[in-house]
Parts: sequence; structure tokens; C-alpha cells
Amino acid sequence: MKLVKNAVGRMVPTEVNGKKAIPFQGVNGYKPCGNKATLPIKSCIDFPSDGNKVVGSIQEALEKCGLKNGMTISSHHHFRNGDLVINQVFDVIAEMGKKDMMWFPSAAFPCHEPMIEHMKNGVIHHIEGSLNGPLGKFASEGKMNGLAVLRSHGGRWQAVQDGEVHIDIAILAAPTADEFGNATGDRGPSACGLLGFGLVDSIYADKVIVVTDNLVPFPCIPWQIQGQNVDCVVVLDKVGEPEKIVSGTTQLTRSPVRLQIAELTAEFVKAAGIMKDGFSFQAGAGGTALAFAIYLKKLMMKAGVKARFIRGGSTKYLVEMLEEELTDFILDGQTFDLEGVRSMRENFGHVNTSPFTSYNWHGKGNFAGMVDVVVLGATEVDVNFNANVVTHSDGLMLHGIGGWQNCLFSKCTILPIPSFRSRIPVIVDKVTTLVGPSELVDVIVTERGIAINPNRKDLIATTKNSGLPICSIEEIKQKVDKIVGGPPEKPKFSNEVIGVVKWVDGTVLDSIFKVKNP
Repeated sequence: MKLVKNAVGRMVPTEVNGKKAIPFQGVNGYKPCGNKATLPIKSCIDFPSDGNKVVGSIQEALEKCGLKNGMTISSHHHFRNGDLVINQVFDVIAEMGKKDMMWFPSAAFPCHEPMIEHMKNGVIHHIEGSLNGPLGKFASEGKMNGLAVLRSHGGRWQAVQDGEVHIDIAILAAPTADEFGNATGDRGPSACGLLGFGLVDSIYADKVIVVTDNLVPFPCIPWQIQGQNVDCVVVLDKVGEPEKIVSGTTQLTRSPVRLQIAELTAEFVKAAGIMKDGFSFQAGAGGTALAFAIYLKKLMMKAGVKARFIRGGSTKYLVEMLEEELTDFILDGQTFDLEGVRSMRENFGHVNTSPFTSYNWHGKGNFAGMVDVVVLGATEVDVNFNANVVTHSDGLMLHGIGGWQNCLFSKCTILPIPSFRSRIPVIVDKVTTLVGPSELVDVIVTERGIAINPNRKDLIATTKNSGLPICSIEEIKQKVDKIVGGPPEKPKFSNEVIGVVKWVDGTVLDSIFKVKNP
């Protein structure tokens, strides 16, 4: 595999899974040309005139869609760790004797650990999508045949519309659907919220299968997936466990240290002059970010400030702000708890979005740059403000990117992080894997101080006399290294590339290497 040095000095391959790859050229360095992906013309002659596309089983649907060896099978992740569909799909594919599939999920979770057996037996050749937990560890050990390709949510839409990834068959789990294929996610026994991450699959895939456990008479209203894009509908007993959309990463922190960090973050937003009538914000789904929303709400109520919109994942904390008229709208990207699901059905202030409107970098603008402040997490940050969210200090690839990269384009990006985890410093000399370039990371908030990127002279000036513990990132690192006894030993890697991190424009930002003796 040929590796070249990209614009930030990272060694990256020029070919990824048999396709030419473009090295990262800078945050705004690459501008594409050409046309978006197109689909072959379809005819109603090939579909039932009464609109009934229901078939008897997953296998029948796959057969009707012409399943062959080597195809790309996609799925969405709105059920998160409660998905009950895609494991069944690949079990059926295995029973049909098909091999060498590429699985293209918008994200994978620990519930998808059975995919490891399908990679071992050759049913799945490789996965291009966020690999959380067991799947990430499996790939980090060099056991997957192809390269893992990690993209942001917006980068996934970009890859499909630009023709970088061609989806043969999309599998869309839907809590409610009609026999024509119209589908929604905010109602039904398995309601999980909106289905925006499956929208690109429904539009660009050659064949689309909707799988539901709540078939309703036509028309399914409101529909998030349009039946004109759907080939088959399959009815199962249950498609998901909605209570499991609340995963370990979407629960409010109880750590006193992280609560302190969340409160400092809210105080910084106020001191910087960002919190004012008509402002907007996005808080990630991590425990500290959820706590930030609670502290910010208190400050907003005290100051009599109302937000124009909040960018979601919806949670009960954001729903409370909507219902208490502290914001006009929640622009939903996905739904992180059951209160968010309920509110989507009942409140007109929810606006369904997709990665196209929110994040896609190869469109005529997106929402990300309109957000005044975004609060995110990170596994590592280095002294130059580069950030990592996919690998841990041991080098294992255990997380996906999600919308994290796309959110960096907000007017102010804040990473509230503990200064160390399990006595391992979070602030390092150089991040293991580069996922967020330094010029897009504005503020680091820790329990031992707040560091502002030197490029943000405006934020430095507005918070100078705030009374907040503002210092340099080097000072924070020195304090932590002294406490833990110096930087930890760095993970040992082989020269084998097992995955790549794509930037939002489709270029290769960094390589992920096989871990030695994980």
C-alpha cells in the first residue's frame, strides 16, 4: 500500500478498498467538480398497480432485489444499540450462501457484534462506517479483510451523492410504514424518532427494502421515507428496542468533575457574549454535553434569554427548553431518548433534518456554520488544538465520528473534557489519530482550566476579565503530567493500515494503524 504525506503531515494511502483516494488538502483546500450520482430510470410496470409492495420475508425481499456476491448493503442507526433488523439480514444473507458484502451502516453499535462472525466466514468483506466497541477492536487487530472507512454523518451523504460509495441494497428499519413503502420513525410500538440518516440510502440505493413491525393503511403520515423510492416492504414481529436508543454515551453524567466542567462551559458561553436573544447552540449526546444544556438553561432563564433554535439530537433536556419556550425550534438530526420521540409527535417546534441539510459539505451550504456554539467531546486533544474522537490512548479504534467533524464548522467549537481519564492524560503532545484539525477547535474546558485557541483573539478579549480560570493549554498539560507522573507510554503500531479517517470533503485526513499486542 502506497502512503503519501497529506497537508497536515499524516501518512495516508492513495487507494482505499480498491478506489483512488485524495489526500487531505487543508480544511477548505479541496473543491470537487463533476456531477452527483444518478440512478437508472425505473418504471411502474415493474411494481404492483395497487401499490402493495409487501413480501413474505427478508429472504424474499433480497431475492426480488437481486442479491449477489460482493454487493454493498446499507443501513441506518436510529435504533442505536436496540437495532433488531440488520443482524437478521446478514444471517439470511449467510443462509443464502452469498459472500464478500460491504456493510455500509451510518453507525454500528455493540449489538452488532455478531457481524464479527460474518466477517470471519466471509459473508462480510469489510465495513465502511462508524465502528463502535467490539467491531472497532476487531478491525484494530487487523482481522478485517478491507480497510475501515470512518466518515462523519455529512461525509457519508457526501460519499453517496458523489458516487464514492454505490449502495446496491438499502435496508431501512421503520417503526411505522404502509404497504407502498412510505415510512416514519416517530410513532408505532418501536418508535425511535426521525429516520434522517436513512434518507440518502432511500434516494440513491439501487434497491430499497423497508422493514417494519407496524404496517398501517396507506398513507403513512407523516412520511420521512417516500414510497416511490422503495422496492419491497417486509413485516417483522419487532424491528427495534426503542428504550436502547439511550446508550452509555447518551446519559447524563453523575461525575462531580464532569459536572464542574459542564458548568464552566456554560459560564464561558455567557462570558463570551454568545448567550443572547436569538442565539443558537448544539450540545452533543455525551454526558457532559447533556449537563451543559442543563446549566445553560438556568443561565438563560436568569438572564431572560431565548434561543432561536437548538440543533439536536433531541433529548428530554432540550425538549424541556422547547416546551418552556426557551427556544423556538429544535432542528432534529436524530433522537436520543423517548421524551425526544414523544415530543417529535406532539410539538410543531421540531423540524426533521437530514445530513444533507445539516452537514453535507458538497451542497449549497448547510446548517453547521449557522450555529453560534457547539459543545462536543473528544478522546484526545493535543497542545496544538488538534482533536481525536475515534481511537483511545491504547490505539484501539472504539468510536465513530458521527456528526462531530461537521459540527466543528460552528462559530465557536468547545470541547469540555476531563484533563485525564483513569490516570491517562487527555491533553497530549500529538493526537494518536487526527479527526479534527486545530483551526476548527476553539476552546478546551477542563476542571484544571480553560484554554482558548490563540487564533481566537476575539474570545480571548471578551473573556479576559470574566473571572474564569483561563490559561494556556500547555499549562493544563503540565499540571496533569505532574499529577499522573508524566505522559503515558504511547501505543505501539505496526506499519499496516487498517482504516482511514475521511474529512468532510471526502479526502483522507489520517490513517489508523494495526495495534501491536492490544
